[in-house]
Amino acid sequence: MNKTIVPKAQLAAAMLIFGTIGLFSRGIPLPSGVIALVRGAVGAVFLLVVMLISRQKPDLAAIRRKWWQLLASGVCIGFNWILLFEAYRHTTIATATLCYYLAPIFVILAAPFVTGETLTLRRLLCVGAALLGMLGVSGVLEGSLPEADELTGILCGLGAAALYATAVLLNSRLTKLKATDKTTGQLGVAAIALLPYCLLTGGFAEFGKLDVTATVLLLVVGIVHTGVAYWLYFGALGKLKAQTAAIFSYIDPAAAILLSALVLKEPLTVWSGIGAVLILGAALISELPEKPKNK
Repeated sequence: MNKTIVPKAQLAAAMLIFGTIGLFSRGIPLPSGVIALVRGAVGAVFLLVVMLISRQKPDLAAIRRKWWQLLASGVCIGFNWILLFEAYRHTTIATATLCYYLAPIFVILAAPFVTGETLTLRRLLCVGAALLGMLGVSGVLEGSLPEADELTGILCGLGAAALYATAVLLNSRLTKLKATDKTTGQLGVAAIALLPYCLLTGGFAEFGKLDVTATVLLLVVGIVHTGVAYWLYFGALGKLKAQTAAIFSYIDPAAAILLSALVLKEPLTVWSGIGAVLILGAALISELPEKPKNK
């Protein structure tokens, strides 16, 4: 039996779960900050329980050495979720997802300044293709500008992508930290960082609007879309090649776009479809390893 079948199935399941979060968040009548806080807190508790059951001990020494990167990346992840949930509310799930998947392009542009990586011709072409795709998704290529609400959603999606790209760059400095320790710590930090934000904005006052259905949806986002999905994701990553993981990660936006059209009946124009192909194609190609040059 092929040893990669199980991790591939785990990764595919995690990506499908991530791809449905927009649908679930739409049914929760709470501010985005509160949804993000609950997601982080419930996800962190779930992973802690998994660690206790499997008798995994956190590497406290490694956590202390990398505490500030862990803190900064957790804050970025928390506020990235807020902007992503806001994007889902102001524009279609497809558009929000495509804006969010510009994160690899932001990493490419920032990497030469942060990590000293070379900006190759292939990556420059990927940046150009992604930007052209963004014009298609925004409606500019159809001769129209997005309305105010649509523009808000696009900007929130791009902001979420920028914060996620920042978290990715910070994570590149957390190489000696176990995946479970890193993820649990980041989810916990995200929840703690969002607590003062939610208190200052009065988000908790909206809890009175929760009915049974919304409460279940909120718990599903915390347990399934965060705890279970991250557990499956990191459980599979160590057993697969980076290239395989990169390809499987695009099940997430594909599922989100299809569900957006099939379940919510959200429109997807020809130019939006072309833009989706350009953005996702550019993001995927940018993540694949380049062939080493012959010396």
